[in-house]
Amino acid sequence: MTTKHRRLLATLVAALAIALLGTAGALPARADAGPAPATRRGWTGTWEAAASGTVPALPGTSIRNVVHVSVGGRAARVRISNRLGTSPLELGSVTVALQEKGAPTSPNAVAGTMRAATFRGATSVTVPAGEDTVTDPVSLRVPDGANLLITVYTPVDTGPATYHRSALQTSFLAPSGNHAADEDGSAYTGTTGSWYYVTGVDVLGPRTAGSVVALGDSITDGSGSTSSANRRWPDRLAERLRALPPHRRLGVLNAGIAGNRLLLDGTGPSALSRLDADVLSRTGVRTMILMEGINDIKGNPNQTDPAAFEDAYRQIARRAHVRGIRVIGATITPYGGNGGYTEAREAVRQSVNAFIRTGGLFDAVVDFDAVVRDPADPHRILPAYDPGDHLHFNDAGLKAMADAIDPNDLLFTGARGAGRNAA
Repeated sequence: MTTKHRRLLATLVAALAIALLGTAGALPARADAGPAPATRRGWTGTWEAAASGTVPALPGTSIRNVVHVSVGGRAARVRISNRLGTSPLELGSVTVALQEKGAPTSPNAVAGTMRAATFRGATSVTVPAGEDTVTDPVSLRVPDGANLLITVYTPVDTGPATYHRSALQTSFLAPSGNHAADEDGSAYTGTTGSWYYVTGVDVLGPRTAGSVVALGDSITDGSGSTSSANRRWPDRLAERLRALPPHRRLGVLNAGIAGNRLLLDGTGPSALSRLDADVLSRTGVRTMILMEGINDIKGNPNQTDPAAFEDAYRQIARRAHVRGIRVIGATITPYGGNGGYTEAREAVRQSVNAFIRTGGLFDAVVDFDAVVRDPADPHRILPAYDPGDHLHFNDAGLKAMADAIDPNDLLFTGARGAGRNAA
């Protein structure tokens, strides 16, 4: 072999090593925000919980978050958030395991599945205030639709904890020290209905088409559905998509926040201000389903100018299209009979929905309003779908919403990033 050939071979080996390290090592908080090629084996977003606010930290506590993935893979990585915190977050240990089978409210792990998560090789990490971090890849075979136990141990009080308040899922607390690596959940004597610090899971493995993000409020977050049963409309959509061939299958990420607004911060940052963190920075995003606005219409202060909604939708669509992300507009559902209903506010909803349907902004439209309204009284929800507050939906209503989404609308059928009209 000549000297020239040896140099070329050395260059190729070095390049390959760098590429492998880039794939297997720790990733920054902004993990692969671009759309994933439809047949590429790589990382796919499989679960998300948008940061909705803060609560007091739980020093000396192991917090066992139960999360339900959409698609599986042969490895996982976890996003940890201190985005809304005010001081550095110290985590003494983070672990990942499969939850005991057939036990959706159990803190026990499946034997042999407990894994320690690392951060650039270290088992502890400090996350600066206002930032996220992502674990190194965790070697664990994750089945489609599995429940994971993601346990974080916080040894000291490091200030307000970033969390997702309305998880509609029982998670567990061990108040007596570091029990993150325990397969047996007997130390977990407390429960919580919120997710602490954990805001995302990606998986590595099958040929998937990427991921779809549902950006919304309490209706997307699942308010009104059965707790610990995964019957939110994005969960129901994930069930449908898992039946498709692998090259058309998408992970489903739920970026709903109960009480969230399109235009103003309130319960969580507004949809406009959290778009980067909760949609554009997520892994392999191909499509976003946008359903936001009811809390702006009925909330205090309520928004009365339909043009403000239209402008916000245009901003969101434009920013998504720049990143090659398809945007599906979802109409705002009825709320007649709810305490926030007035005829004037209903007129705003009707005007906004008309724009969503006919404004030409979105790549596709899903008409949730038409699906769930009572034909005999169209400003109200169909009684069979109403849990009683005349705003949210029961399990049947959420399933009807998921069933209304055309899977063909979730993948690009033309030029990427092009709405029906320019955004």
